[in-house]
Amino acid sequence: MQPNLMAIFRGVDRDGSGSISTMELQSALSNGTHNAFNPETCRLMIGMFDSNGDGAIEFREFQALWNYVNDWTACFRSFDSDGSGNIDRGELTNALTRFGYRLSPQFYTILMNKFDRSHSGRINFDDFIQLCVVLQTLTASFRDKDQDRDGIITIGYEEFLTMCTPMLLRR
Repeated sequence: MQPNLMAIFRGVDRDGSGSISTMELQSALSNGTHNAFNPETCRLMIGMFDSNGDGAIEFREFQALWNYVNDWTACFRSFDSDGSGNIDRGELTNALTRFGYRLSPQFYTILMNKFDRSHSGRINFDDFIQLCVVLQTLTASFRDKDQDRDGIITIGYEEFLTMCTPMLLRR
């Protein structure tokens, strides 16, 4: 049964503006812990679905975001093999390998250090979404430059910054 998304949207749109800001989305989402949903993950998701570039999402965009979050929830749960509500290094390795990534143990250490905000050796739901979105976005940027698909690109410094900047800067 599909929930009444308009009622949910109105509940999240606390200021009644007809659109949802990053802060409103953050306060409405749960990452399975007692901590606030990662604001950077909210910013990334708003940016993905904000078709008019105003920094917020209207109802139509919210519907797409709702489906996106539900898909990520199902994905996350499928890789949380111990049912702990978060992803440990082994579960992360399994997930990203299943997504087609072949990464070194050293790079998994970097990912755990970056996305384990609780420093517990585990990645919460919101941070898992952020990790996957960042990895997917950077991979797409890399593939755009890797014309012969050999996993090697030659780019200038400014071109590198252009590839990475969307992941780093807030609007």
